[in-house]
Amino acid sequence: MVVDEQVFDLATTTGNPGDSALIGFYADWESGPTRLAAALAAGPKPAVMPLAEAKLLAPLLYPGAIYCAGANYQDHAAEMNARQGRPPDPDPHSLGLKAWHFIKASRSVTHPDATVTLPRASKSVDWEVELAAVIGRPAKDVSEVRALDYVTGYLIANDLSARDLGFREQLPPANPFRTDWLAHKSFDGSCPLGPWIVPASEIGDPQNLGLKLWVNDVLKQDSNTGKMIFTLAEQITQLSSRVTLYPGDVILTGTPAGVGAGRGEFLKPGDVVRLWIEKIGTLTNTMA
Repeated sequence: MVVDEQVFDLATTTGNPGDSALIGFYADWESGPTRLAAALAAGPKPAVMPLAEAKLLAPLLYPGAIYCAGANYQDHAAEMNARQGRPPDPDPHSLGLKAWHFIKASRSVTHPDATVTLPRASKSVDWEVELAAVIGRPAKDVSEVRALDYVTGYLIANDLSARDLGFREQLPPANPFRTDWLAHKSFDGSCPLGPWIVPASEIGDPQNLGLKLWVNDVLKQDSNTGKMIFTLAEQITQLSSRVTLYPGDVILTGTPAGVGAGRGEFLKPGDVVRLWIEKIGTLTNTMA
């Protein structure tokens, strides 16, 4: 864990060997934060090293599941429709629709500052800054009012997307097997996560956070999580009505307008992609 720019060993701090891995800490989420708060209140423990000397890895390298909200900002949905020559969609709430998610392979996760190798088969890899939420305890059929009680923390995600691999063009548009979500969303390194997990208590309202993305220091996305179509609470309620959410599962909550597909711009080797979310920090990766 990081406190005041110093890195501490979590298990040493709490005195619980089960906290030697984050997934162990979250598996005991009911008492884990209490243990940690008590340990911090008892006084400082020796730091392992200054943060400036640490190499950060993805805080959850292989989550049990990564659920990704699709088309969850109205402006992003509009730009993707425009790309395909379609008019903007009405608010899904007005149609009685619920939040919609796809799954990203857990092995697609990569580290802060890691180099991401662009897939050879794609010429149209895109960027997507997203607020990611980490589930802290099992959630099934959770009400919207209580949904955020199941979130232990937040981090930044880049939902890298191979746009030109998303469809099997040989099949007609109406064919239900035309879409290829695996190639589109789950290539190696397509889910940078980090730079750390900020406890939910430090974030407050997840629907009021600025988020931005730059490619080579050129601002591409600039929005606020308050512009989501379906809030995180709505997403957890919908997901938990279909599957049980488990500690360490991650929810990517959607991306705003400004993706490359809307501009006809895509990532190339050497590009540096930097993401920022308010109260969390910065996540950077280089393409190769």
